[in-house]
Amino acid sequence: MLTDIRAEITKQVHRPAIWLLLGIAVMQTLTFAYVIPYAGFTGTATGPVSRGLAAMLPEQFVASAIGGLPLFVGALALIFGVLVAGSEYGWETWKTVLSQRPSRIRAYSAKLITVAAGVFMFVVVLLAFAAAASVVVAALEDQPMNWPSVVDILTGFGAGWLVTMMWGALGVVLGIVFRGVAMPIGLGLVWMLAIQNLLSSIAAPLLGWVGDMQKGLPGPNAGALVASLIGSGPPGVDPIVGGGQATVVIVAYLLAFSVVGGWLLQRRDIK
Repeated sequence: MLTDIRAEITKQVHRPAIWLLLGIAVMQTLTFAYVIPYAGFTGTATGPVSRGLAAMLPEQFVASAIGGLPLFVGALALIFGVLVAGSEYGWETWKTVLSQRPSRIRAYSAKLITVAAGVFMFVVVLLAFAAAASVVVAALEDQPMNWPSVVDILTGFGAGWLVTMMWGALGVVLGIVFRGVAMPIGLGLVWMLAIQNLLSSIAAPLLGWVGDMQKGLPGPNAGALVASLIGSGPPGVDPIVGGGQATVVIVAYLLAFSVVGGWLLQRRDIK
């Protein structure tokens, strides 16, 4: 099993697309959590600028790092999951992998662990860059370097990993269901970036049952989990449930996606 995991991780490390996704996640987080807010802060003479500055200081770096995970970075995690599982169909290498005698479940488990390790790296890197950016802002504005507690940092990391891993596992399932890359990425992004917003902004206010249904969907629960830690709703997602329920729902989706993906790979033909 360790050999399978090592081979899978080595394969993904040598793919430029994976590093591109990580770079986009970092640039996205820094731009919307620090660059744009700081530009607004330095160019505005009125308004609650002190509150804006406080959000960019080291004490709030965890919130800045994980604020984009439910939607924007989550979309990148979904793409990562699709690439890990779906590329084998496009390359027609599943037969080559399985001819080395690992069982389908073992090969699938190696891919799932690789996704888990990948999103682990995503969250760690985002936290590191957010911390560095907050230090720069504090130094420029001559503000104190007050840091959150270790418990807060670990809690934020755990929530961030859970959210991104759920989206990554969904990407793995979509890659197996559609046996490719393009279709699952397209459908996954349409769901995350379009349909979820249409449900919350248009359908939910008009239809009560849609509002109730949203409480069980992955996007709103991901947003609610992050909101319970950062104190406000993350961009693009309305927190409509509590953090406890959100955690349970996200774990349930993660387990469901993981089981369904393995079951499909085990039961269906590779072609």
